[in-house]
Amino acid sequence: MSRRWRIVVEYDGTDFSGWQRQVDQRTVQATLEDAIRDMTGDAVFVRGAGRTDAGVHADGQVACFDLALEIPAHGLLRGLNSILPRDLAIIDVAEADPAFDARFSARGKVYRYTVWNHFVRSPRRARAAWHVRELVDMDAVRNAAAALVGEHDFRAFRASDCDRRTTNRLVRRLDVERQGPLITIDIEATAFLKNMVRIVVGTLIDVGRGRIPQDTPARMLLTGDRTEGGMTAPAAGLTLLRVIY
Repeated sequence: MSRRWRIVVEYDGTDFSGWQRQVDQRTVQATLEDAIRDMTGDAVFVRGAGRTDAGVHADGQVACFDLALEIPAHGLLRGLNSILPRDLAIIDVAEADPAFDARFSARGKVYRYTVWNHFVRSPRRARAAWHVRELVDMDAVRNAAAALVGEHDFRAFRASDCDRRTTNRLVRRLDVERQGPLITIDIEATAFLKNMVRIVVGTLIDVGRGRIPQDTPARMLLTGDRTEGGMTAPAAGLTLLRVIY
């Protein structure tokens, strides 16, 4: 009889073509499924809480799969981590209720976007932050961000190929902090549209460096016009921090 396992996964997304398995591409899902097959001999489907894009990182991605093999959680954790590559690790393993679904049981996610705001690039942060040379006005960013908190139609903050049928989302919080040249933008929402966080961040940072007016995010919610917004921020700065159940 199969048992359902819930895992928490951390990865550096730089060298992955996103979460979802793709032909002839290195992806997180495929790497996990291959490791489980190599360790147990079972071919499994690993469902993630969300499909992160190419280059996006995770501190707390959650996934689940069913396995017939009788094995303790610590054995599964140690065995899989001995096989997985250096840029991917399982940080927690637990048996889950058979009804648990990593994607459909989720009640929200928290993402963090990191910006290195300095005229000199940071080699140590190159894989995990967006380098913005122009000084960012933090007051302008915070004021613009306040308009995005709450339930709104975020159709202006999604990729052109986003296939979600509904575009209303509830943003529970949007926190903007700065420590020296390091800016972090944390967004918690019930769900996200494709590229939503990166478009929000790109728009806020363009407000902060004076490229677009401060009321742009609020206006985009009303008009639904993506062309009013800023650039889509690079994938490297984005990390899935936590999935909420």
